[in-house]
Amino acid sequence: MGGSATQDVHGYVADHTQELIDHLIGWVRLRSVAGLAEHDVDLRRSANWLAAVLRDTGFPTTELWDTEGAPAVYAEWCEAPGAPTVLVYSHHDVRAAKDETWGHVPPFEPALRDGRLYGRGTSDAKGQVLAHVWGLRAHLAATGRTAPAVNVKLLVEGEEEQGSTHLAELLERRADRVAADLVILSDTLLWRADAPAVCMGLRGMVSAVLEVQGPQRDVHSGAVSGPAPNPVLEVARVIAQLHDEQGRITLPGFYDDVIPPTDDERAAIAALPYSDEDWLARTETTSIGGEEGWTVLERLWLRPAAEALTLIAGDPAGPTRGAIPSLARTDISIRTVPGQTVARVADQLRRWVKERISDRVNYELTISEESGQEPYVTPPDLPALAALRDAMAEGFGREVGQMRNAGGSPASLLHDVTDAPILFFGTGLPEDNWHDSDESVRIDMLQAGAATLACLWPRLAALPR
Repeated sequence: MGGSATQDVHGYVADHTQELIDHLIGWVRLRSVAGLAEHDVDLRRSANWLAAVLRDTGFPTTELWDTEGAPAVYAEWCEAPGAPTVLVYSHHDVRAAKDETWGHVPPFEPALRDGRLYGRGTSDAKGQVLAHVWGLRAHLAATGRTAPAVNVKLLVEGEEEQGSTHLAELLERRADRVAADLVILSDTLLWRADAPAVCMGLRGMVSAVLEVQGPQRDVHSGAVSGPAPNPVLEVARVIAQLHDEQGRITLPGFYDDVIPPTDDERAAIAALPYSDEDWLARTETTSIGGEEGWTVLERLWLRPAAEALTLIAGDPAGPTRGAIPSLARTDISIRTVPGQTVARVADQLRRWVKERISDRVNYELTISEESGQEPYVTPPDLPALAALRDAMAEGFGREVGQMRNAGGSPASLLHDVTDAPILFFGTGLPEDNWHDSDESVRIDMLQAGAATLACLWPRLAALPR
């Protein structure tokens, strides 16, 4: 885009920022919490809310696609013959939140404080969806067009926070509708507000639950303590062996399939502004660990990881009964990188647990292979990637670096169904507290994100299909 067109985009976004904020506040108030039956109606209200906003924006086709879980919103605006077709993916469901843990506002009563809008879903990912909506509006206003310069399709699902349980079935059933030349996935983080970076890929994810049974029932510790099997100690002993002294994951053959990153990518990540002090302050993680021989950002984006997310047993609340519990459970999350697959890692985890678990207890290991996510990296020579980098420079008004994201997503699934390459663009920051209390989004990131997307559409239109 030319200088005057870019100025027009920024002018439109600035003039309509309050409208964006008001809409985001209204949407966040709808408690579209994933995975809880009492919020099923809120998820439907959230989907209908978005469909109405898309119709107001000009989308001639908006639909709710029902699944066995929550509804997805689909919209298309395909009035650019010969131009590429772009499918935008995101989600409108959010994580559960407890009012008593939020210090700024109740999670579903959003408020603007010091340039941040607080509330569940403001950043992950309702704010990112609305950045697309206002980006399209700015694109039309700045160019005088009555329809986007490319053919745009939106798919905003309602089960991402539960592992996109029914997305594969939905995409396969509607493969003709979601067909596209390019997919833009907007459920990602930027590096820093003053150092935006184009995201080149995401890690994959394998989730598992290990449940261990010791006694047949909870037993008074004074009666059996010593000889009785203790499932809490057994679970703790097993998960403590997930890593060796160098921080490497101990699953058999775990690193055999890992494709090492290129020197160019490591150099690009090393060029990002970073300090331990800044990282610890923004993430509130207190200390740094992980695999030796790699920088913090390389451990975060380029290397696999394994975490125990829960450890549940006994009397987690209230006074203890003084009993050895019969059951203990841990949720394990493994983040994978290119070369690794859900099936291979699942098999490695099964063998690892079988080798390490004591024969004094019974156990059950449940791995959700069908909801696992494969890693994905955008081809570095993709012309659309260069277009995104240039659009980000215009939208943020500064040079753009290069990064990956640490989390997972259905990127690989979207690629497999559409056979289209994936671009990643989001407006979140590590300090936005996704999945935690006091989630928030910086308004200037939403503004820069909307401007970026407005500048991206004409650039993509100029590319060959």
